[in-house]
Amino acid sequence: MSFFPKISFQCEVQEYLAKVFRNNELITALGTQEVESKYQSLLRHLSHPPAFTTVRVNTHLASVKHVKKLLFEEIQKQFKGLCIPVLEHPKLQDILLIPVIGPRQDLKKHASEVIVGAHCGYAVLRGAHVYVPGIVSTSRFMKAGDLVSVYSDIEGKCKRGAKEFEGVKVFLGNGISELSRSEIFSSNGPLNGMGIRMIEPVYLSPSFDNVLPSHLFLQNLPSVVVSHILNPQPGERILDMCAAPGGKTTHIATLMHDQGEVIAMDKIANKVRKIKQNAELLQLNCIKAFCYDGTKAFLTEKGEDGQEGPPFLPESFDRILLDAPCSGMGQRPNMAYSSTLKEVTSYQPLQRKLFTVAVKLLKPGGVFVYSTCTITLSENEEQVAWALKTFPCLQLQPQEPHIGGEGMRGAGLSLDQLKLLQRFDPSAVTLQGMDINSLQDSTEDDLISLANKDCIGFFIAKFIKSNSK
Repeated sequence: MSFFPKISFQCEVQEYLAKVFRNNELITALGTQEVESKYQSLLRHLSHPPAFTTVRVNTHLASVKHVKKLLFEEIQKQFKGLCIPVLEHPKLQDILLIPVIGPRQDLKKHASEVIVGAHCGYAVLRGAHVYVPGIVSTSRFMKAGDLVSVYSDIEGKCKRGAKEFEGVKVFLGNGISELSRSEIFSSNGPLNGMGIRMIEPVYLSPSFDNVLPSHLFLQNLPSVVVSHILNPQPGERILDMCAAPGGKTTHIATLMHDQGEVIAMDKIANKVRKIKQNAELLQLNCIKAFCYDGTKAFLTEKGEDGQEGPPFLPESFDRILLDAPCSGMGQRPNMAYSSTLKEVTSYQPLQRKLFTVAVKLLKPGGVFVYSTCTITLSENEEQVAWALKTFPCLQLQPQEPHIGGEGMRGAGLSLDQLKLLQRFDPSAVTLQGMDINSLQDSTEDDLISLANKDCIGFFIAKFIKSNSK
């Protein structure tokens, strides 16, 4: 059941993706009809939010059971007594899942309108309120306390401060304005803070603004899977190469019981500050974050004694995670993907540079995990095929837990190799809404199975570096 239009792309990106998902290997294996059906299903899924909100519990500070109880009480308070379950996951024992109710199609639209930017709109669809920086336009006479309908300007065509907008807009739900139009757009008005408190969102998800901040971390389900697959052990030295905002970094440190050393790198200073803030908030002390370009993190000759930051000597890490910069096409919801084909295809060479550095920095016998939040072959399975040819020392490994599907055909990998990969493909399940009745009729196993499939698009490969040179 599609509530929103399918995701749209620039023409050249659309043509590129169509070739990827209609490749000859796939058509030979599945047939033209099945291949086309899966592709169209994927395009519909990408414009809708995942069926569950996933939060990772900071088990360094609290037990899952304790946080589950607190979270259930918080959701009941937010949803005014509506009984939404909080589920534990049988294979990911540090996450909690909250079903998303929606799309709600019976909401009445109000005359007073607020237009928000696309990224703000996507956050609203996943449970956020509207903050002032995200507001692009409002109706002419909007006052604080007004009931308003909120729309997303998915194509970015609305002019800031406009009094009306007739372009393409997508209804996100209703809220109450915290500020008047003049307060929002005055030259010395508030630039931060809440602008619209959502009271009737199209998709009902809890807001996590200041909710148990040191106990919970909002993460997509596959992003949590990655750190479990890396399987860091207490006392090891781990590198998270492209670490911001620190979700996986802090998860790795937690799995190590905060014992050992987790080096986190990112080349943007503001993002490194965010990693440090998150480590402090979650009270994790084994994380050291550095502002550094990962492509230059390999030290060709011995540096100063006692240097703990990058660049690093070869073979100096027990495990390495490269959650690589990517085209991000697996992120949900996204109704209008704005990148050009040149931007999309620019990621493969960058990923290979980072990959090459990672292999050099990994100890023999060490574990290397590569992941992306995109759906292309060039950034995923093609990178694995390239790596196995380029680095004879690397061997693909089985992944535990294996919750997603296997890798996608089209990069020339064998069926056995594809089974070792993990691709989370949103088209693996029929797009369906959820209301209170269907939620109550579902078994817990059904809900967990849906959560495993109806998530963001994501890819994971795990390698081990052999001892022989």
